This record gives sequence, C-alpha cells and structure tokens, in this order.
Amino acid sequence: MILKNRNKYVLLVLAVLCISNLSFSQDKKEKGMEEMWGETSVSIDALKNGKGKFFDESNFGMFIHWGLFSNLGGVWNDKTYYGIGEWIMNPRMAGIPVADYKKIANDFNPTEFDAKKIAQLAKDAGMKYIVITSKHHEGFAMFDSKVSDFDIVDASPFGRDPMHELSNACHELGLGFGFYYSHNQDWTTPGGARGPKTDANGKEATFKDYFYNKCKPQVKEICTNYGQIDFVWFDTPGDMKKEYVVELAAMVRELQPKAMMCSRVGYGLGDYASVGDMEVPTKRINGLWETCDTNNDSWSYAWYDNNFKSPKVILSRLVETVARGGSYLFNVGPNNLGTVPEIGAEFLRETGKWLKRYPQVVYDADPSPWEYKLPWGDVTTKDNAMFLAVSDWPTDGKLYVPGVKTKIKSAKILNPEGKSVKIKFTQTKDNWVVFDVPFKAPEKLISIIELTSKTKVAVDDKELGIYPNRETELITEFGNVSNAEQKNIRWMEKFGEWKHANQVGNWEKNGQVTWDVNVQKAGYYYVNLCYAGEDRLVWKIETDEDIRIQNQQAATAKYVDYKMGILEFKKPGKHSISVSLVEGNPKSSSLKSIVLVPVNH
Repeated sequence: MILKNRNKYVLLVLAVLCISNLSFSQDKKEKGMEEMWGETSVSIDALKNGKGKFFDESNFGMFIHWGLFSNLGGVWNDKTYYGIGEWIMNPRMAGIPVADYKKIANDFNPTEFDAKKIAQLAKDAGMKYIVITSKHHEGFAMFDSKVSDFDIVDASPFGRDPMHELSNACHELGLGFGFYYSHNQDWTTPGGARGPKTDANGKEATFKDYFYNKCKPQVKEICTNYGQIDFVWFDTPGDMKKEYVVELAAMVRELQPKAMMCSRVGYGLGDYASVGDMEVPTKRINGLWETCDTNNDSWSYAWYDNNFKSPKVILSRLVETVARGGSYLFNVGPNNLGTVPEIGAEFLRETGKWLKRYPQVVYDADPSPWEYKLPWGDVTTKDNAMFLAVSDWPTDGKLYVPGVKTKIKSAKILNPEGKSVKIKFTQTKDNWVVFDVPFKAPEKLISIIELTSKTKVAVDDKELGIYPNRETELITEFGNVSNAEQKNIRWMEKFGEWKHANQVGNWEKNGQVTWDVNVQKAGYYYVNLCYAGEDRLVWKIETDEDIRIQNQQAATAKYVDYKMGILEFKKPGKHSISVSLVEGNPKSSSLKSIVLVPVNH
C-alpha cells in the first residue's frame, strides 16, 4: 500500500457517466436551486448574509488544475493525447498503468513555481479568490501529506509544499483561498473509485479502506494545516455512498465552519451549486451557484493547447454569468515548471484592467432583469441602476433595448478615462428604448452604458425583441414547445471538452416551437435555422400574419446554420413565429435555434 503507517454513442454515454460533474438536472435549474441544499437547514438568504456573503459578492475566482499530469503536458510515450490533460492516465486516453504513472513523480520538479506571482496574477485579473487542486483523480497530493507518500514533498525532487506557499500568498494579498479534492475517484489508491482493486499484498481493497485510510485523513489535513480556507471543492461523487459524504461534509463544517462547499460533494450537502463544466447558462438560475470554465480547451496544461480565450471572450462570459445570477470560476493550468502560460496570463491581466475601470458591473452586482442575454451583449443591475455591457457595438448609431416597462431617468456612457457622457434616448409605446450612440465604440473590449430610474427597472422578458440593425437568435429554451421534446443536451468533441445545447427533438405529428416576439421595425428578414440531423430535412416557418417559408436543406450530425429564405413582418409590434419539421427523421432531427437577420443589415 502507499500508506506511510499501514459504438461512439456507447462511449459517449460511458464518458458522461464517468466524468460528468453536473450535480442537478435541467428540471432543478428550472425550479431554482432550493433543492441543492437538501439536508442542510441553512437558507439561501442566511448563507448570503453569512459565510456565503464573500462568494455572493465576489462573482469571479481563479480555478487552478495542477498535478502530476502537468509533468506530462498531454504526452505519454512520445504520443500526444488530445483532450483534457488531467485525464491522461485514464484508459480512454493513454491508459497508463499505476506503477508507471507513479514513476512520473521522480522528475516532477516545478522549480519556477512562484506562489506570489500566481496570486498576484489572480489579483491583477480582478479575481477575488483561488481554488486549486490539492488532489485530483490521479491520487497525487500537491501538499505535504502525512497520510500518503504519493505527494509532491515526498515523491518528487521538488520537496516543498506549494499549497502552503499559495495559501500564504493569497492571505497576504487579501484573496480568498480554497482546495479542490477528488473525494470519490482515486486511480492510484487501492479501493478508490476506478483505482486498484487490491493492495500491494494482493489483499482486496474496499472503498471503506480508501475513505478512512486516505480520503478523510487528507481532507482533514487540508482543513487543518492551512489556516482559514474559504472553499472546499469536492468533485465527481458518482456512486459514493451517502454515509461517507455525510461524514466528510460534517468534518469539513466542524474544522472549517466558514468554508463554502460546492454541490459536487454530493447528496445536496453543498452550500452552493456548481452547474457544469465549460457552460455559461442561457437562462437565469436562482440561488447561489457558479459555473467553472477554462482559459483554453484543457483544464490542466497540455503542450499543444494555446486556444486561449481572448480578454473580450473572458469578460463576455463573466458578465453573462453574473447576469444569469451566478459566479464565474475561471481556470488556468500551470505547466510542469509551475508557471501559467504567458498568453493566458497576459489575457487575464487585460481582463483585470477592464474590471478595474468598471467594477460595479461585476462585483456585488445583481442579475439582469431579462432571463437571457441580448443580441448586443448583456446586463447587470444594482439597486435602481442598470449596466448595459455592449460587446457588439452598433455601427448605425442606434442601440435598441426591448421590453422596458419602467421610465428611464438618465443614460450615460461610462468612459474609459472616467468621464461619463450623457446620451439621448426615446421610449416607445411598445416598450422599446432606442439610444442614440456614437458610431465608434468607446471601449475596445466591452462598452458600458449606465441607466438609472426612480425605481428598480422592470422588463417584459416574455417577449423576445427582433432587432432592425443586427441578427437575433431565438433559442428553443425560450420557445413554447408542443408535440415535441425540449431538452438540454451535452456532448464531447475532444475528450472532456463539453459542448451544450438546449434543443427540441423527438418530433410528433403537429410538433412545433413557437416564440412570442416584439418586432421593432417591419420589413424583410433572412431566416436561418440551426439544427442537426441526417440526410435532408424539410422545415416550415410561419408567423401570425400567415407568412410562410418551407424549404429543404441538408443535415449533419453537428449543429449548423442553414439559410431557409426571407420572412416579412408587415407591421411592427407583437408577433409569433413557429417552426415545425415537415419531412425527415423525427427522432434524429434536432432544432437548436432560429436566427433572423434584417435584409438591409
């Protein structure tokens, strides 16, 4: 023992079962997050006013995936394995035997690791806390564990505890700090989920052995030896028995009563929900929750992966998350030497410069009054102020905002130099607000317009605006579905790289999706459908004005936009648009969205 003291769809399903980190279904998303608290007696409001206040107001944190897998960087035996690098040991990637994997520690020597530099990067990026992998599924502890020799101090030439250094650096800079710990899966420890079935003596090992000999004692170590910590982030509870989860959670609450546990501890025992990997929800979610995303395609370092998200993309996804009511946990993966790749670091620093100019848009901000993002960007609020975060600035001098029922008192562009510029606007009888804006965006990333009113802004988000100067995407999540199945699905492209879609499939006779819309300007609009399927499909699009398009286009297994024709709205105002499948396989045909583009755009 390692103790010191004693076809494709089938594969996809297996992958989902094995590495799925989602902790609740779409139904629970629809109902809100109250069910996530299960057996805890603490209400959401109590959490927000108590130990959850820091989490609720921060809205932006750094996730760090760093471990023995970082020493490989996606390569084993001179072969590159594409996908999430921290899973390289798994049979569905390189399938590295336990004995061989443990030897990797012999030359894992991250001599360029600088805890203060990484903590400073987080602070410069505008992040408020750091959560780092103390032990991932591989079983290698990135801290000085007295429970197991398979740790960075005892098994590697590095010989230092980087977790101590990072926790100290975070505390010095006023950042929150927390640990990720894989409590169920442990691929190198006998008895751990998907780990060896027998110990070094050939004796059968049980999960109970793993739990009491390694998991619980190591969690006690990370909750005892690093001062006050703000987060304990468990992962992939899978089929872990409830009795173990209850015992583990109780110990964490006793040792670190101020620490927040995410929902991936299992059985509803978390303090807040973790909604998925690489996913920014498209619809508002109630309660305390976060989404975790990564700065490129892999969570851990992979030598080939320089597909870093730009500062504008990072900010857009951050604002969208806050606008839906959540917090954004953004991951970096230090390399084998312990440094964050410079491209990703540079983009994060630029992100932080923007946040320093417009902190009110993110920190302690409230969600958008709309359940969904708007075509030009997104919205956050605070009291009677509303912040329009415009990432796609209009080039015709007009910014349109639909469904506003409250009288707007003032509107001003927040200038990067700190000077605000008032802008003119008109409010129409059909709830549109039209702003006169400069032809050139005031910001190169995301421009901010601040609106104020005498009361909190109220909107009608049941009607979706159709814009006269940009394309409008209507996703199926906000349509009314009849005689078909509306469902959130997710799939992997590269291994572990999740894609998400709310879509409609399993079409029955007379099945259709209908959207209620508010058309700002009458006229002609190109119509595209985004769908997946097989062979050729015939779709029908019609409006309440008896305007109809019916066309046949190709279909593929991937979601693709297909041009269907031109739709006319004879007058502005309220309308409905319906889409139905006329010909094609009703089981495999999957509609994701409809896109309307003004012909003169």
